[in-house]
Amino acid sequence: MGIAGTRLVPLLDEGLGNCAYLVDLGDGRALAVDASCDVRALRAAAGRRNLRVAFAAETHLHADFVSGVRQLAATDGATVLASAAGRRAFDHVRLDDLDEVDLGGLTLRALATPGHTDEHLSYLLLDGRSPLGVFTGGSLIVGAVARTDLVDPARTEELARAQYRSVRRLAELPDEVEVWPTHGAGSFCAAPAGGRRTSTIGAEKAANPLLAAPDADAFAHRLIEGLGSFPAYFRRLGEVNRAGPSVRDAALRLGRLDAPRALVALAEGAVVVDVRPVDDFMAGHVAGAVSIPLRPQFATWLGWLIDPRTPVVIVRDPTQDPEEICWQAMKIGHDVILGELSLADWRAAGGPIMALPLVRPDEVDPGLVVDVRQDAEYATGHLPGAVHIELGDLADLAVHAADIGIAGVLAPDRLWVVMCGHGERAATAASLLARAGHPRVAVMAGGPGDWARATGRRLREGG
Repeated sequence: MGIAGTRLVPLLDEGLGNCAYLVDLGDGRALAVDASCDVRALRAAAGRRNLRVAFAAETHLHADFVSGVRQLAATDGATVLASAAGRRAFDHVRLDDLDEVDLGGLTLRALATPGHTDEHLSYLLLDGRSPLGVFTGGSLIVGAVARTDLVDPARTEELARAQYRSVRRLAELPDEVEVWPTHGAGSFCAAPAGGRRTSTIGAEKAANPLLAAPDADAFAHRLIEGLGSFPAYFRRLGEVNRAGPSVRDAALRLGRLDAPRALVALAEGAVVVDVRPVDDFMAGHVAGAVSIPLRPQFATWLGWLIDPRTPVVIVRDPTQDPEEICWQAMKIGHDVILGELSLADWRAAGGPIMALPLVRPDEVDPGLVVDVRQDAEYATGHLPGAVHIELGDLADLAVHAADIGIAGVLAPDRLWVVMCGHGERAATAASLLARAGHPRVAVMAGGPGDWARATGRRLREGG
């Protein structure tokens, strides 16, 4: 019988679309699987159950967040369990295929499942000889398998074939074995949309379209053709985690930065990141600031659009949690936060302020729109005539208006309107364009559905 809902606690990171897991081992100790360096939710869950994290297992050198295993080893005395093939540069128990770890009543068996990454392990949790569930990391996930283009684009097909063999191996487990993936809906590791985070081997055999592929060729084709873009930081976090992330203070603080010091920092290359809601940013902000509203997806867009070596100055609303800002930045490896700047202090010191228009859907000319949503979102319905460019690509292209086909409409007498699904990504895109010297930009409040309802016009589907 399974243990989900009793001794296993999934811990969802909504912004990154990943789950860590806490397993009550029954004697006051716990196993943590795939914890990020932001261990606040993990600690809270363990504290409510009076558990100490005794083991911290990692399925792979995560491409999408900074690992928390070193943190748990340093602060909780946890024994780190990880693949020997990962060659991590810090103390851990090095596991190979079929190695087992006695957890005290339960057993964890390593299963080599390369594909998502070369060194990927899944972990089968056993009670005696009875398998309870399998932590599948970035191998078999609910309704899909994780992408295989993160290690090296040139190896995408090779690793897709390895992924095929790995998930077929997992599919040989009994149907009742529970499937506990790390990646889920919202993850750029290619999990499909949906509310389910866990599954069973039988359910995946019955409904997972990639498990239904008749052979490795078909599997690789289906997997690769569905791959979309992903944040730039995915490429570097594997090495960050191999070397071993720094151990953090449990309480992160955001120090104050006065206007004169902020001016010096900006002159030396720092960037202001304004985390306030869209309406507040559009009404007035530090000229040249990048808008990345504080929400669960803040970490993704900070890591995607701002180079991790670039010092950052934060502008926030007083009601926004400064610790949340710091932890979200830390978990994608963004460490160079100089402090926070008060917008009132900036104004008082005579710092330049910029405002951008926020327009209603019924005020938008669809021929003067840039849609910054992901490809799949755009294909489901967009304004006819809209130029499409994903937000992740815009940072590099914003300084080259002709490259995105908008040079003509950025003339002084015309206003280019940026849109997304709700307005947050559009505000980010408009701020990037304004920062690059294109101030004749506005943001549409809402998304394509709002435009269709306001105008009575139909959206266009397809690419």
